[in-house]
Amino acid sequence: MMPTRHRPHAARRRAGSLLAMLVTLFGLMLAGATAASAHAALLSTDPAEGSIVQTMPTEVTLHFSEQVTLSPDDLRVFDPSGKRVDSGATGHAGNDDTTAQVRLSPGLADGTYTVAWRAISADTHPVSGAFTFSYGHASSTTAVAGEKPTTVGALVADLYGTARGVQYGAYALLVGSVAMVLICWPRGVRLRSVQRLMLGGWVGLLLATVAELLLRGPYAAASGIGGVFNLTLVQQSLGQRLGTLLVVRVLLLAAAGVFLSLLAGQAGVGQDDAEGKDPRQERRLRIILGAGWAVLSIALACTWALGDHASVGMQVALAVPLDVVHILSMGCWLGGLAAVLVGLRRSEAEGGIGAAQVSRFSTIAMCSVAALVGTGVYQAWRGLGSWDAFVTTTYGELLLVKIGAVMVMLGAAWMSRRWTAALRAAPAVEEAATEPGPEPEPEATDVDPVRRAQLERQQALRAHVVTRRAREASPARGMLLRSVLLELAFAVVVLTVTTLLTNSAPGRAATAQAAAVAATQNPPTNVTLSFNTGGTGDNATGKVTVEIDPSRVGLNTLNAYVFGSGGKLVDEPELDISLSLAAQDLGPLPVTLKQVGTGHWASAGLEIPLQGSWLMLVSVRSDAIDETTVSKTIQVG
Repeated sequence: MMPTRHRPHAARRRAGSLLAMLVTLFGLMLAGATAASAHAALLSTDPAEGSIVQTMPTEVTLHFSEQVTLSPDDLRVFDPSGKRVDSGATGHAGNDDTTAQVRLSPGLADGTYTVAWRAISADTHPVSGAFTFSYGHASSTTAVAGEKPTTVGALVADLYGTARGVQYGAYALLVGSVAMVLICWPRGVRLRSVQRLMLGGWVGLLLATVAELLLRGPYAAASGIGGVFNLTLVQQSLGQRLGTLLVVRVLLLAAAGVFLSLLAGQAGVGQDDAEGKDPRQERRLRIILGAGWAVLSIALACTWALGDHASVGMQVALAVPLDVVHILSMGCWLGGLAAVLVGLRRSEAEGGIGAAQVSRFSTIAMCSVAALVGTGVYQAWRGLGSWDAFVTTTYGELLLVKIGAVMVMLGAAWMSRRWTAALRAAPAVEEAATEPGPEPEPEATDVDPVRRAQLERQQALRAHVVTRRAREASPARGMLLRSVLLELAFAVVVLTVTTLLTNSAPGRAATAQAAAVAATQNPPTNVTLSFNTGGTGDNATGKVTVEIDPSRVGLNTLNAYVFGSGGKLVDEPELDISLSLAAQDLGPLPVTLKQVGTGHWASAGLEIPLQGSWLMLVSVRSDAIDETTVSKTIQVG
């Protein structure tokens, strides 16, 4: 039955309404975004970063934006010569899981100390960094001894990221190809190519999961590739949440291997091979197999959702199931596409996929895409938090690349649906092409061997022609093959970007971290003072502007600009600046200035030892005898 004319227009209207609703929902979500975390952000340290303390510290404490998991050697402190001065294992401060703390050895010498730290965020991603503080006074520091070359850590990180990416692709191949033969194309399981597709997905996912489990230890500890065989690191990985989830994934894959064996034993079940079989029994068997595979597929998807960004931050109870739907829809779509591609390489007469089976998959693919778009919009809102994060964070930039690749895939999917409709609308053409033609007349049994060989060659040639005509019967089949290939090509891009996204701090977390760091730091001090030395000339009266950046305890940069009465920079014979802290009876501390340009003086090594209200004195001399001093109180720390 041909469809009526109004249905395509109605479908387009429904699709347009759905798209408008999703865009509106996305905008409302972004407008009403609230704070959430994903990667742990370092909020503050004690001693403070860059500070100069006069009392010998006994411990170093770090405060994070969320709970962190620590290993015994995650916090290391080095003295100015590069020798470690931390004592004991790294732990939490009291019962606060958002902190990391390590004690220091007694008898510390004066100078600048370096703190190197690592931790595992609640979303299983490692974070790391380093900072310095000084005891007594600042000093030069020696490069940290014993640190590994960055290329070694980069190799482990690359292998770890590759293992994660392979798992996404292998999951899609496994879940989608099995779902395809169970729901749409039962006899496809007889093809060796389809069996290799399912087995390849299973083997790839198993090997990549084991690889991630072995690489997790050296990846989190930033050690070399040799750490893969370090049983201590493996034991630490197994004790973490991600390690537990990876072990669960391996066990689920063992069950999936048993399922594939059962499926291979039932090769050919379903309506395509129902001759001599009870249809109700076959249907019941397919339902049982389908239900079992659905449970396994959902359970496998949970091992990702429970160990990634969805498992921490805001709305976890909603984010985790939606992430499971997202992963499952991705697998059904992309893995099913791979099975369709394999089936299209053979004509239907040779056991390849037919128009009816492709049409069934097209419906499933459309539902999967709808689920992907809906859950993807939610994930984008949850991860970004604002429109600006699209262009101000790495996560947002990667998300834009993923959206572009998905748009190309959707365009290719739209073309695939059109070619599927065209292929199904012309069954008579393909049936005519697959007709073998009239049978040759029976030959006498006493035909000589030469004649028999000629007949066999003719039959082989006829069979070859029939096969070629079947493949070329409908141009739609070839075009459908090309559009599916295009979808799969960009699917590889999407899976690669998805892997990078899971290893990147979400835009919302990056923005929150920047805000938290900014909140712990004082803004630069900018003071403008008017002066009058009592002399004559353009430089006797004017203004001096002093900028101190970042205006905190420790090292700072000071810039001073002197403007004459005409508002232009002028040279003065002398400019002096000093700082005093009356509350501690400290000062005045002179600032060593160097003239770097007309009316511009600077100091790159201004050390402010304590926080508080400092009195800044600025002395300006315009000639040999005319001089004045102006002052201003500034807040440091």
